[in-house]
Amino acid sequence: MTVIYDAAERLGILPDLAERHIAPDRMLYVKRDSSTRFTLPGQTVRAMLGERAINLLRGDIEDVLYQRVRDHAEIRFGTTLTAVTQDDLDVRVTLSDGTVETADLLVGADGLHSKVRALAFGPESDYRLDLDHMVAVFMMDQRPAVVPEGASATLTATGRTLAVIDLGHGQAGAFFGYRTDNVARELADGPQIALPRVYGDIGWAAPEALRQLPGDESVYFDSISQMVLPRWSQGRIVLLGDAAWCVSLFAGYGSSLAVGGADLLGDMLAAHVDDVPAALAACEAQLQPEAERKQRLGRRVKGLYAPADPFRLWLRDLPLRMASWTPVGRLIERRLQLKG
Repeated sequence: MTVIYDAAERLGILPDLAERHIAPDRMLYVKRDSSTRFTLPGQTVRAMLGERAINLLRGDIEDVLYQRVRDHAEIRFGTTLTAVTQDDLDVRVTLSDGTVETADLLVGADGLHSKVRALAFGPESDYRLDLDHMVAVFMMDQRPAVVPEGASATLTATGRTLAVIDLGHGQAGAFFGYRTDNVARELADGPQIALPRVYGDIGWAAPEALRQLPGDESVYFDSISQMVLPRWSQGRIVLLGDAAWCVSLFAGYGSSLAVGGADLLGDMLAAHVDDVPAALAACEAQLQPEAERKQRLGRRVKGLYAPADPFRLWLRDLPLRMASWTPVGRLIERRLQLKG
């Protein structure tokens, strides 16, 4: 999170992001019957995150950035790329509304299923590494009664994880993650079929969450995957964020790397003002080692996200259980010099 914090300071958006910070009062780990396994108090959670950490919804980051640039750049919604060509002087894109734009640089920051990447680098299947898990996220209009106010609560059982985070104002975010050996089937079924099938018997907050399950268009539902490319730039075209690497939610830091990468790209373009390809190469040389480290981390810990058996669940939770013990929690707070 330090990367996004530093970049936000440089971009002058830190105060706006701080206003949207989600500060957990405590983290609960629960059983299927809604009883509590263990609890991390808020001050211990904040100590573990560090002083330069901000918990944000991705949509809030996007909104803050949009508000800053909306009066300084033309932004079109509902428009996609249909063709890309380039030469030594510029890059040209054809858009779905029929217009053609010419520019010095094309930045593909269009996510895991990047159209820029598909057009300029080749089909997604050439680079996509599925990690045998699915994820679904949606906003709930009402916080389930079994989730205390101000809490982030998590249930993990037999290869399935459900987390509900209180977002304030009666709203909550529901996060589903589960193992699968058939990603194609899950994607074909969609969240309306897959989530009730997988979570219908898990108990706790699942029945209430499934009752609030919105239409497909309001649910983020996808496989957990990484993008593994040998390079992120070609001529005057560069990929950023999930379009380039997608370290996956197992590793975290996706938004941090994306915003930090954009900040670094700006620096490199300023340093190589007359040589766009050189700027892109310099940016990649600095950023790629960190992104690759995060990808390796994601692949290494994927088995702990939704453990398939009690032992792996115990192993995953051991550090958190230790931090939940009052003496250990106080030690963490003192060592990190964070007051409750």
